Amino acid sequence: MRQLVEEALEKIRPAIQSDGGDVQLVDVDEAEGNVQLQLLGACQGCPMSMLTLKAGIERTLVRLVPGVKSVETV
Repeated sequence: MRQLVEEALEKIRPAIQSDGGDVQLVDVDEAEGNVQLQLLGACQGCPMSMLTLKAGIERTLVRLVPGVKSVETV
């Protein structure tokens, strides 16, 4: 599952980087379907980062990676 998450992140990373941010995969809990990410660059402390995380990243990972149920930042 970790590899599939990495591949999905590569697909959405250019959009995040275009705003000066980035995202790094920290951990994947396959049993729970939870993905932990670290937001980097302009995403750190951005008031829109939770919207980006939930409406953008989480929705994409749930759609593209079987078994992913949620995404959270660490």
